[in-house]
Amino acid sequence: MSEIALLGGSFNPPHVGHLMAALYVRATLRCDEVWLVPSFNHPFGKPLAPWDDRLAMCDAIAQDTGPWLQVSRAESEGGGEGRTIELLEWLLPRHPGTQFRWIIGSDILADLPKWKSWDRIQQLVQVTVLHRAGYPAEGALGPPLAEVSSTEIRKRLEAGDAPGDLVPAAALAVARQRGLYGLR
Repeated sequence: MSEIALLGGSFNPPHVGHLMAALYVRATLRCDEVWLVPSFNHPFGKPLAPWDDRLAMCDAIAQDTGPWLQVSRAESEGGGEGRTIELLEWLLPRHPGTQFRWIIGSDILADLPKWKSWDRIQQLVQVTVLHRAGYPAEGALGPPLAEVSSTEIRKRLEAGDAPGDLVPAAALAVARQRGLYGLR
């Protein structure tokens, strides 16, 4: 049986915090693969760059990192409103013999009451909470991961500052090529 960790998010843009989380999970939880799962639609109405662009940035990071890091297109294939429960109910039957783990940062814990069918999600997959800097939480794994905000990154990008210390070079190259976030 293979074990795959699912790291969902808007990836708007993907940043070093996402990559650090994926590396941590791969190294410590011994997952066979980690899949980045970009949101197709955000269930809370968060504005997003086009899905194809966010997907391309994630693909670039995965190709730059190694074969254990993959990008899932399940959010666009499964339909639904972008809710985790819908994704899992679509994804799991298509991968028999695979044990999935859902990875979230401790910063997400406050939002869980808004999630549809949180109890059911916990029945379907093992949920792992990683300690995100600035968001201490009982039971969260690992040292505090980088305190990186996609919102702050977008503001810097739109101001003409390409924060190479916060966004992997492969993702920045795609953002430049596609003119995302005001980059040229």
